[in-house]
Amino acid sequence: MGARTKLGFILLASPLVLWLSLLIIIPHIDMFFLSMREKVGIRQYETSFANYLTFFTEPLYIRTFLRTAVMSILATVLTLLIAFPVSYYIAKIARGKLQSVLFLMCLVPFWVSELVRTFGWMILLRETGVFSNFLQWSGLTDGPVEMLYNDAAMMVGLVYTSMLFMVVPLVTTLESLDDSMVEAGYDLGGNGFTVLREIIIPHAVPGIVSGSIVVFMLSLGNYLTPIMLGGKDSLWFTEMIYNQFIVRFNWELGAAFGFLLLGLSSLIVWAALKISGQTLEKTMG
Repeated sequence: MGARTKLGFILLASPLVLWLSLLIIIPHIDMFFLSMREKVGIRQYETSFANYLTFFTEPLYIRTFLRTAVMSILATVLTLLIAFPVSYYIAKIARGKLQSVLFLMCLVPFWVSELVRTFGWMILLRETGVFSNFLQWSGLTDGPVEMLYNDAAMMVGLVYTSMLFMVVPLVTTLESLDDSMVEAGYDLGGNGFTVLREIIIPHAVPGIVSGSIVVFMLSLGNYLTPIMLGGKDSLWFTEMIYNQFIVRFNWELGAAFGFLLLGLSSLIVWAALKISGQTLEKTMG
């Protein structure tokens, strides 16, 4: 039985190990070595930190890097503020078919690709789109209003794209909250804000942290939404990585940018876990 159990474990773990090794670990190791190469001649390279020094000596790269981080954090906060009341209503107030319908409404937009969803927002926000026509029809504006190609439009797309990944962990966590605890909070003289602060939010912290991590990572690594809704002046770091790899064929610098983005995301996630007092195992498990 011991040999059978061991063989079964190996067979079950093999696909995961192969997936992690072939698609994550080995490519990242190769990309790291690539980022450490400095071109000194035709097909001649030396090992150095020149690509990383290029980043730190160019103000545009640093500004874009920091801007991407700040905008991703802002998108995460906005997504949480919108998703929390929605999740609470689905988990604790809605019952029966209504609960299923509301959850399905959050899921339906993800039945189509991100490209289609982004084009949908472009149709709504462009100067000949639905919102612009409504403003003209209502007399609020005298002419077409262009709502695309700015930070606000980009933020709308980032929040919309990430909403489901915040709602799911929040609903799961809030469903485990015993209704009697909320009732006890009111019986002991608490108001809505006190119950929210002392009972509901502390209970929902694992769902808040796990949802925020996923949303932040998705926003930080998003390429399509910032480019299409933010326009050519969106200054998103993933666009710079794409340009180095595809446009300029500078794979060495692109690999360095990729590792810097990976380091930034890891640092911010680690800081969020420390501040919230959570662990990655507790949050994701």
